[in-house]
Amino acid sequence: MTLRLTNTLSRRCETFEPQVPGQVSIYCCGVTVYDLCHLGHARSYIVWDVLRRYLLWSGYAVTFVQNFTDIDDKILKRAEEEGSSMAVVSERNIAAFEADMAALHILPPDRMPRATRSLEAIRQLIGELEAKGAAYSADGDVYFAVRRQADYGKLSGRTLEEQQEGASGRTNEAEEARKRHPFDFALWKGAKPGEPSFPSPWGPGRPGWHIECSAMVREELGTTIDIHLGGADLIFPHHENEIAQSEAASGKPLARYWLHNGMVNVGGEKMSKSLGNFTTIRALLESGVSPMTLRLFVLQAHYRKPLDFTAEALAAAATGWKGLDAAFGLGERHGAALGWGTEPAAEPNEALIEARGRFAAAMDDDLNTSAAVAVLFELARPLRALANRLERGDSETEAAGEAAALEPRWQLLNELAGVLGLAAETATEPAAEAADGAAIQERIEARRAAKAAKDFATADRLRAELAAEGIELIDRPGGVTDWVRTNLRIN
Repeated sequence: MTLRLTNTLSRRCETFEPQVPGQVSIYCCGVTVYDLCHLGHARSYIVWDVLRRYLLWSGYAVTFVQNFTDIDDKILKRAEEEGSSMAVVSERNIAAFEADMAALHILPPDRMPRATRSLEAIRQLIGELEAKGAAYSADGDVYFAVRRQADYGKLSGRTLEEQQEGASGRTNEAEEARKRHPFDFALWKGAKPGEPSFPSPWGPGRPGWHIECSAMVREELGTTIDIHLGGADLIFPHHENEIAQSEAASGKPLARYWLHNGMVNVGGEKMSKSLGNFTTIRALLESGVSPMTLRLFVLQAHYRKPLDFTAEALAAAATGWKGLDAAFGLGERHGAALGWGTEPAAEPNEALIEARGRFAAAMDDDLNTSAAVAVLFELARPLRALANRLERGDSETEAAGEAAALEPRWQLLNELAGVLGLAAETATEPAAEAADGAAIQERIEARRAAKAAKDFATADRLRAELAAEGIELIDRPGGVTDWVRTNLRIN
């Protein structure tokens, strides 16, 4: 079976075929950094982290880019309320975002461009659109002419007549008067007196929200990418407008696959500050919910469906995680006494090979993480039982015989859990410093040689050393090992 993904653009579940065999380019819409991240962000970035991990595990070379929107009306408003600046508000919330993502064991993107550092690319793209007649200037503003794009609305399926509701809240009467069509949207906003601004051929101002992502996609990944990611709330107007801008400029598709995750409901209602059910990631973790519990909770629902956040559902996830964590911890707490790693582990038996196949089949089925998690629980069951007996005081020596047969099961559990970003809680703390690439590769080669020589104690020690330095190894089928940093701050 091959990976199939539900493409919002085609409204079908399609076989995934990247433009370049073996390579995948991904752009994920990032946060507008005016406040702390909430549960909706957690859900989105956890599921896209799993997509990336699964592609890596499947043997693809993945380039994952995620942006920061650090020029926006919300950031300006927050800065005015605080008596600070957009830069101060942005930097504070970027640091908070990175801390929250690290706590949730989300791999840092390969690159994280910012709107403030992509202004030349933004201005260039606007200029190209204006030269093609797809954009026009009016009193210091520049607007995209939606009627110049014949297929405008193809992502959301809305006609222009149906789109006023989705565009509401982002315009005002003065702006409407400058437009040629009510649904034309701003590419560049002329600065008002006293506002921070940036120079441009159209006068001082700042870019519109939508053009920022179009410019950063092109600058970082090129004209057409493989996968574009985001929440379902971004389909219209943000992603619709991204497509219009980018494709009007290039004449080529912006992305081959558009993936969107469902929204988070709290107690059966859409999460919002006005309803008082708005919860940040920071507040939830500080309340005592473990990061892995939250991650497991998210992965037990399909990414495209709404996720109902309730105390009961979270408690159930906490119970499930406790059992998985006991199985993970068996090797950490008792592995040496059980003789794990000192002798070659037994070859995976037919049942384990079949379990690996079911896991891959579930993930190939439009990232069916719920079915994949079920495989983990199945693998963990006898490991958890042994861990519980040992914790009650059973002899490690007497358990060693039984444990020998369980070692390959424990290894497979850890491998597959890593694809979902699940790991023993003690392994999710980021290290203070990161090793350099050459040293990492040397130790990966040493680990490979140790495994080939059946020196599993040395192989395990090298993996643990790298993990302590913020380096996560990804073992793929066939013996290939990749690695990613889990503790880098990317600006």
